[in-house]
This record gives sequence, C-alpha cells and structure tokens, in this order.
Amino acid sequence: MTIKERYTAVLGWFAEHMKLAETELDYRNPYELIVAVILSAQCTDKRVNMITPSIFERYPDPDAMAKGSVEEIFQLIKSISYPNNKAKHLYAMAGKLMADFGGEVPEDMDDLQTLAGVGRKTANVIMGVAFGQPAMPVDTHVFRVSNRIGLVNNTKTPLETEKQLVKHIPAEVLSIAHHWFILHGRYVCMARKPNCEECGIRLWCKYFAKNSH
Repeated sequence: MTIKERYTAVLGWFAEHMKLAETELDYRNPYELIVAVILSAQCTDKRVNMITPSIFERYPDPDAMAKGSVEEIFQLIKSISYPNNKAKHLYAMAGKLMADFGGEVPEDMDDLQTLAGVGRKTANVIMGVAFGQPAMPVDTHVFRVSNRIGLVNNTKTPLETEKQLVKHIPAEVLSIAHHWFILHGRYVCMARKPNCEECGIRLWCKYFAKNSH
C-alpha cells in the first residue's frame, strides 16, 4: 500500500463515518476558546468545561481579565492541573491582547505565538477552530494515532508530524482531520491499549497489520 493510498482510505473512512467532528471544549468566541485551550494543557476537556463558565462570567472579555489579578484567576482554576502557571499565562495573555491587539484575538500564527501560554499547537487550534483556517495542531493523540496508523513515518516531534500530515492532507479537510485523529485517539486508539476490534480503519493501519497475526 502506498502512502497516498493509505491517506485516501483513512480520510475517506472518517469523512463517511465521522461527518461531525469538532472540539469538545465549550466556547462562544475566539477569546473564550483561547482561554479554554490554555487551560486544557495536560487536562481533560470535560474538566475544563466544568470551570470555564465561572471564568467567563467573571471575565467576559480580555479587558476584564487584564484588570483582574493572577491570584483571582488562580482561585477560579485551582481545581485543574498546573493552576499556578495557567493563571499567570491567562493574565499575561489578556494583558497582551489589550496592549497589542486592541482586545481582539489575532488571526495570525506568529502573532498568536507572542501570547503567553500559546505555543504552536495552541495557535494552530485557534487558527483551525476559531477562524476556520487550514491547520493541523498536533497533540499527544494526533501524534500517536498518525504514527501508529503509518500516516507519518516514526516522527520524533509534533512539528515533524505536522509537516508530514500537512503535506498529504488536502487543505480543505485539514482542520476536521485534526478532530478525527483526536477523537479516534481518545475513544478508540487509546495510548495503553488500542481497541483494534472496534476500529474502522484497521485495514489500513500499520500497527494492526503488524500485531494481528
């Protein structure tokens, strides 16, 4: 099977069986999404969705958050992972949005990465999810699934993975493909034990081919 055939088959299966694939984070605008994504680092989306309503009530926009304090933000998010760092990031991120971007979340990869707590993956999420741009954020699920299936060739870093995926996936399905891989990794192709019996793409999967004998 050529790499092109593998991509065509896998993407075709997802397009048919997972027409609706989107982020599981609750948000209403780019500001709320960026807050939720910063909070979601090493934390489940479910957990983040439990605490964001009180944050958005207290800080409905970047201006309100920039006028708050790290301590106050910390109190609202202390039940999730790394609350100290995340509180600092959120406060600095809001301040930067107000100071440099007129309170608007920028629609540019480089600009986004100047914000505290926003690395390449988060910037890609904002580009793809909030602004509908072709983007492939690589988190642990995307990294694992794409390597396991054989869509990428034993990549060592998220950036390497992103480059290989972007090269083979048409721009118009790039953002939804990101969600396909995440949801597949979250519910079928789990880290410890992939559920190959339930997997619709196992026929084109390198891991399954190797381990099914």
